[in-house]
Amino acid sequence: MLRIRRPFRLKKPLNRSSNPRPKAWPQPFSKPTLLRAARVMGPTLVALAFAGVAHAQGTMDFSGAQTLMTTFKTFAIYAGAVICFGGLIFAGIRMMSGRFQDAIPGLFGALFGAGVLGWGAGWIGSLTGQSM
Repeated sequence: MLRIRRPFRLKKPLNRSSNPRPKAWPQPFSKPTLLRAARVMGPTLVALAFAGVAHAQGTMDFSGAQTLMTTFKTFAIYAGAVICFGGLIFAGIRMMSGRFQDAIPGLFGALFGAGVLGWGAGWIGSLTGQSM
């Protein structure tokens, strides 16, 4: 059986807690505690009181989402064109210098740009039912 000795320092037991014990325990429902709780929860309670009125709204307008998706579709078209054009320029410069093997990544870049241009814009347009 192991015996654990309590270390003594200056004839006092070692306090393993870094916080000293409180002299008086706090009161759970004192006046300052209730005032602080009212100050903290007040704005939330006011917002919840108006939530019933806001919940009675009729319809929601998604025209902003349609405009946002049109912006994304336009970006996909331009980004695909830039990627495709950049890949073709990269491949063309490599081919003109005679390094056909180094031009292959540029051709795949152009193919990727064409995919972004076609499928990306088509997929984004299909999310909102827009025609190309």
